[in-house]
Amino acid sequence: MTITGLLITLFENFGIIAAAAFLLLSWGAFRKLVLKETTLKDKFVLILFFGTFGILGTYVGVPVEGAIANLRAMAVITAGLFGGPLVGMGAGLIAGGHRILIDIGGFTYIPCGLSTFLEGLAAGLISARLKDKESVLNWRLAVLIGFVGESLHMLMVLALARPFTTALDLLRIISIPMILLNALGAGLFVQIISIVLKDRARRASIQAQKALNIANKTVSHLRSGLNLDTARITAQIIFDNISVAAVSITDDHRILAFIGAGEDHHKAGQKIQTRSTKVVVETSKPLFIKNKSKIGCNMKGCPLHSAIIVPLKKSGNIVGALKLYGDKNVLLSDTDLQIALGLANLFSTQLELEDIQLKTQLLAQAEIKRLQSQIKPHFLFNSLNTITSFCRTSPDKARELLVELSTYLRKSLANHKDFVTVTDELQQVRSYLAIEKARFGERIKVSIDMKQGCEEWPIPPLVIQPLVENAVRHGIAVKEDGGSVQVKVSKLNSELHVSVRDDGVGMNKKQSEGIFRRNNMEYSSDGIGLKNINQRMEQIYGPQYKIVIDSGLELGTTIHLRIPMVTSEIMLTN
Repeated sequence: MTITGLLITLFENFGIIAAAAFLLLSWGAFRKLVLKETTLKDKFVLILFFGTFGILGTYVGVPVEGAIANLRAMAVITAGLFGGPLVGMGAGLIAGGHRILIDIGGFTYIPCGLSTFLEGLAAGLISARLKDKESVLNWRLAVLIGFVGESLHMLMVLALARPFTTALDLLRIISIPMILLNALGAGLFVQIISIVLKDRARRASIQAQKALNIANKTVSHLRSGLNLDTARITAQIIFDNISVAAVSITDDHRILAFIGAGEDHHKAGQKIQTRSTKVVVETSKPLFIKNKSKIGCNMKGCPLHSAIIVPLKKSGNIVGALKLYGDKNVLLSDTDLQIALGLANLFSTQLELEDIQLKTQLLAQAEIKRLQSQIKPHFLFNSLNTITSFCRTSPDKARELLVELSTYLRKSLANHKDFVTVTDELQQVRSYLAIEKARFGERIKVSIDMKQGCEEWPIPPLVIQPLVENAVRHGIAVKEDGGSVQVKVSKLNSELHVSVRDDGVGMNKKQSEGIFRRNNMEYSSDGIGLKNINQRMEQIYGPQYKIVIDSGLELGTTIHLRIPMVTSEIMLTN
């Protein structure tokens, strides 16, 4: 046989092996084996798979001069690159051992069988060294290993096969076809597996993108828990974003939402009707039902032919189920199952976060109440001290101030709201100033400037008054000639801006930073009002809305507050 004739014949047989490999790798069960992390049992399956293809490479070979021009190497090299040393060695042992032990003719059986084993082992060792699958499953690398491996194979035949002259004549015919086709075959085999892996990655990416897109749209609704309204909106979002016949969400005993085919008899508010859903809720195990009768709907003519049902959990307990349905026109697939499982996990996490958020809200509310209770006695004691000083010198003035104080306290104690208007808060400020001005007289000058449109802006109670109190007591009251306090309220960029400025003694940088320091004792008496307000602002609106202090020694102090408009989320928190 000529070199050209042998090359053509082997190429034709090579096509048979390549087609068989492609078909087998397209088989779902084997695709899953290729795609997942392999266990020892999986490696054994891979050894049998590639070993079998190695044996097939022998049988599709062509007898030449008492030997066989074969295609074993392409299978064992691929085995080593894909599965590592164990799989490469195992496949090489099967294919090479078969060549040595089975009587299929030829005087080159020992070097041929030995070289097959060594090629599989070498490819496996290279795979283990590279580790990264993208680097290993490279068709160029496979071609290189095939070229080098088969070249060494030819040298082993020349060194071990006898008679030498016959071996030399044989190599003149088979060396080029075998080196070329085994190298190209290994490259093609590896490329087929690489395509399968990339296709899986692409599918996984699409699934993840769909799931995250749906989760992003539903997170604001499920934050309020699982009920008829949130389930209906969530089911509609899912139905609009993936191709299914129907979507349903249940709790542990009733249908919360049903969108799509069959919604005429699967209605929200009804008890769970299908047996399959009850099984999932009871066992917490997902189901992929491909038989209409197993869905368990008793309604004759129900259009639903298949179903994917996955449990929804919260704190380890089953709270409901997410269901995707197919009909005769819309078929469900494994991709839909993975999307449903991903969504169920995301939804379960959101439902658990809803519980955590509720607990956080309650804790934050209790902390705010505690901080408010600290501020009220603080103001009360200061006010009583001021009024006491007038009891002997000016009883009428003391009586007037007591009226101011009682008005302030009555309004403050009667106010159970978590938010008040700016107008109400400034009334509290004026009541405080009436008492303080009575004590300090002309040493205190105060101006309040509230821009139009700020009057009804909702703010937490007692956030401005303590700032004014600190400005008076710790800013200007300690100066012999007193000073002035300016309160400004305005709107800017959809936020309320409040500033309280005094021209008092001011603070250095260490003092202003020390006010908010945890467990600070040195400035705690002067900064309790500021510290509490700062904590409340951060708890209600977030750390970006903490107090800003601008101060310098003998330069006065300005306190800045930014207060966003109250949203439904903030109202829930409070």
